[in-house]
Amino acid sequence: MKRRFVLTPEAKADPRDILLDLAEDSPDAAERLRSEIYESFQRLGQSPGIGHYRDELLTAAIAFGFYSYVVCYVWQRKPIQIFAVVHGARGLAIFLSSRLSSR
Repeated sequence: MKRRFVLTPEAKADPRDILLDLAEDSPDAAERLRSEIYESFQRLGQSPGIGHYRDELLTAAIAFGFYSYVVCYVWQRKPIQIFAVVHGARGLAIFLSSRLSSR
């Protein structure tokens, strides 16, 4: 089956960093979250456009939330391009403006 999403280099590192932090306290929870992160990527690839438009993402991207995390992606591309996986409590406007300017 053809892959319906791609991750930018930064987005590839985001889940790894999140999971390493979580695994220090709970390896089982980290493993469950790992599975759910990649299931969310698959779900986004199968249904581009789901999620919410966020002002800090401009008009090109959508944020899809699960648990406390936000997956930011460009849905108009085929395959969709995931460019960030970030905790929702972060200062998203500042974080995402730096992430988007580096693309």
